[in-house]
Amino acid sequence: MKKAFLLLLAAALAGGVVFVLVNWYPYIFSVRVDGEIYGVERVEIPMAVFTTDGTRPPSQAFSFAVAVKDAKTGEIYTASSEDRRWAVVQKGQCAEVKFLPYAPWNLTRSGAYFGARLIRLYECPKK
Repeated sequence: MKKAFLLLLAAALAGGVVFVLVNWYPYIFSVRVDGEIYGVERVEIPMAVFTTDGTRPPSQAFSFAVAVKDAKTGEIYTASSEDRRWAVVQKGQCAEVKFLPYAPWNLTRSGAYFGARLIRLYECPKK
């Protein structure tokens, strides 16, 4: 009986770990980049943004392509984002950004980033 209980407990613990990794992989393995905004462009979608029935427009209507150059390594990180705060960001400003990666089991997009969360925006120090 004790052996069966321990086996069931181990299986439940392993299942919990797998559940957490699958659901929160992007947040667990996110990358923080602090550097200069290399580019930020609004992605235009050919659709009407207004609605007549009072519903909100889809989040893709506020989609941005973001590139940030890491101040430490010089590497340029790119991602798409549906964070509306990117609308005020301009090229040449500095920011702290959290990039959310695709999971490695998403084979067509593995190694790329799908989300760029703006943490902090500031003027770059003089060079």
